[in-house]
Amino acid sequence: MPDEQMAAAGSAPVPPGSGPAVPQVPQVAQATPVPQATPVPQAPPVAPVPPRTLDPIDRSIVRLLQADGRASIRSVAEQVHVSRANAYARINRLIDDGVIRGFTARVNHERAGQGASAYITLKIVQNSWRTVREQLRELPGAAHIALVSGDFDVLLLVHTPDNRTLRELVLTRLQSIPEVLSTRTLLVFEETDLLDPGPAGGPALTEE
Repeated sequence: MPDEQMAAAGSAPVPPGSGPAVPQVPQVAQATPVPQATPVPQAPPVAPVPPRTLDPIDRSIVRLLQADGRASIRSVAEQVHVSRANAYARINRLIDDGVIRGFTARVNHERAGQGASAYITLKIVQNSWRTVREQLRELPGAAHIALVSGDFDVLLLVHTPDNRTLRELVLTRLQSIPEVLSTRTLLVFEETDLLDPGPAGGPALTEE
């Protein structure tokens, strides 16, 4: 069909009802608005409690209990020149503040059958300190663990019955830890405890 006939045919009026049905657009139901939840207020972060400054009496009490953890409150009070109630309150406050973490026996390791002692330095994989620390805690004879700066990463103090046991600990236990890159063992020939042991006393924190 020529273009003119097609245009004429397209302009002719269409009788009602004779044309093609126009599709009805379905009505879209409006979604019911969802009520917004009220935001829960977040508690502000708790700032760490700064260390409490110790006065001279507190420091004297700490030194006395380091030297003799079995010292009685009466003995401590007399030596720092305060009342027993004051000494008791101060010791409890030092415990609550985490200054005093506990009362332990100070051991002569050689007389206790641990004749070999050594400081061991370790180089470890970066960012593996927490993993290594937990494994070092399980070592028999481990007495002190420290993360340090310098040419190595960790300083470990151990006490063992003899050098053979120490060698096995280093070569078998330590070097089997995947995060440990290298170790160096420094044997302790003699050591001196700088804290005066003081006289033996009664049970720790007793009134008498």
